[in-house]
Amino acid sequence: MRNNEYSRPPNPHRLYRNKLNGVLCGVCAGFADYFNIDVILVRIGWFVSIFILGPISIIAYFVACLFMPVRNRDMRTNLRPDEDAFWRAVEKHPSTTFSNLRYQFRDMDDRLADLERSVTSKEWKLRREFRDLEN
Repeated sequence: MRNNEYSRPPNPHRLYRNKLNGVLCGVCAGFADYFNIDVILVRIGWFVSIFILGPISIIAYFVACLFMPVRNRDMRTNLRPDEDAFWRAVEKHPSTTFSNLRYQFRDMDDRLADLERSVTSKEWKLRREFRDLEN
């Protein structure tokens, strides 16, 4: 593994400029990635904002171009869809995600304890001895 994988923050779902899918600076593509919507809709929204807000939207675009970091090529491409959905849920509702994870781990712990009780019981040993006698 490379060193930058250890220093990278655990949540890859951040607001970045996406120069791979971007036209000018990748700001609209970055917002589209962040909100998980089509980049065409973001571009149309920005274009409409030019008529509503005037030069403010153009200035805001270039300010975003200056301050938004550029996304690395491998930042979200190595995530499976379920991992991507997980990180989006963490970003939007961290306490709910934590509660769900805690429930899943408690459920897994209970099932593992049941399995351990079953395997270490005398009945399990007796069934194994009968199976060995049959063979």
